[in-house]
Amino acid sequence: MSQALRHTINSERSKSCTPAPGRFAIMIPILVCAYAEIASPLLMDLASAPLKVTSLAERLQANMAPRVENKIFWPTVAAITLFLVIRNWSRLTLPPHIKWLLAHLALAGLSVSWAFKPEASFTRFVLQAIIVTSIVLPAMLAPRTADMMRGLYLCFAFALILNIPFVFDQNPDILENVSIGYPGYFSFKGLLGECAAIAFLLSLHEVLYPGWRRALGFIIIGIATYLMIISMSKGSLGLSLVAPFLAWLALFIGRRMRVCPTIVLLSIPVCYWILSNIVGDLISRISWHLYANYTLSGRTDIWNFVNFEIARKPLFGWGYQSFWLVGLDAPSIVDAPGWIKTLPSSHNGYLDTNLDLGYVGLVVLVIFIFTSLRAIGRLAERQPARAWVLLTLALFAILTNFLESAWMHGMDMVWLIFLIVVAETGRWQSYSPGVPELPLAVPTLPGRRAGLARACRPDKRSPISEQSYVSWTRIKLPS
Repeated sequence: MSQALRHTINSERSKSCTPAPGRFAIMIPILVCAYAEIASPLLMDLASAPLKVTSLAERLQANMAPRVENKIFWPTVAAITLFLVIRNWSRLTLPPHIKWLLAHLALAGLSVSWAFKPEASFTRFVLQAIIVTSIVLPAMLAPRTADMMRGLYLCFAFALILNIPFVFDQNPDILENVSIGYPGYFSFKGLLGECAAIAFLLSLHEVLYPGWRRALGFIIIGIATYLMIISMSKGSLGLSLVAPFLAWLALFIGRRMRVCPTIVLLSIPVCYWILSNIVGDLISRISWHLYANYTLSGRTDIWNFVNFEIARKPLFGWGYQSFWLVGLDAPSIVDAPGWIKTLPSSHNGYLDTNLDLGYVGLVVLVIFIFTSLRAIGRLAERQPARAWVLLTLALFAILTNFLESAWMHGMDMVWLIFLIVVAETGRWQSYSPGVPELPLAVPTLPGRRAGLARACRPDKRSPISEQSYVSWTRIKLPS
């Protein structure tokens, strides 16, 4: 018996001595998403309906004011997560990409010591630590029979349906006498577009299932497309079409060329760099076709200012979320010109990471992203359907962060989705750390299967068999 197989047998036996947390563990990440995408914006919409914010100081005070529901919900979730992790510590196995996530989180916590506003930075870090741990750790403890993607889909489908009466009963947002789209119950129309785009991508996975799940998937696809159009979220609409095709293409080419899909995806920035050197200012050309302007709706002006501020503290940055919305004396207000001082972010997740944690934090973030993509590529060897939807959501988050700030940005739904992808990939990867899946945990009685072996059987509720999915994508599984 090989050393790796012996180690796996011993680890499985030690885990079997601890009672499994059961399906309850998978409900914690879903509860966090439901609170962030349904309960919290609804409560904020009801609370801010009569409020008319007219000055920059009032807007800062409204954004920085603590909310009662957050003081109740997040400590409760943190306590439940802590209890669950302590009780099942011996069962917890963290793959490399989750370790890099925790390293990025630890760097954010360490940056509080040199942050421009340590109090604000610490408060936001504590919230972020609770969000990350309450999504990733319970998901890693949940059994493989628990379907986290289905629960996530139902959460976003319900959010879309709930937005319909709000859209029908409201006027679109107006900017300089021009309609910029409907926000629904969210604070900004772009959030409705992101929510609809994520529901659209999850519905593409649901239509692979037969029966009522396929029918509901097509209904939600129609609702999501309608809401993305009336919210005028061109970026979300475009990325929701690009991400699934790009994920399929990366998996297809990766399997045909026998390389990791991450290598295939790396060719995209290389091609962009080559084209930008050939045709010149490629961003301005793309911006004109998407937004009818050359500045990505003013984003390039923001990025010029942010790059100047990054150069002032290049190595470790200004501290985690200690640049935007931290008071009237913040550099985002004192140094910024004109309308830029009213912004909550730079509209680019990579620049904001560089701004907060410097080049050190940006390098850690990039390593975390690529190790996550590599983990999805390894999962594709055994679960191509699941890997496709996970890679689709991951690419949507990665591409969205070029236009919006989502990396470790509070309760941003794009960040939550990426955390779900990371946790789901780690949950399935942790069951087979480099050795074949075998019924190792419990000895079997005559005529009965072991618990671990039963869990490894093909699920009768699976959307389609691996063979039919392979024939659909024209990818052949290794024998």
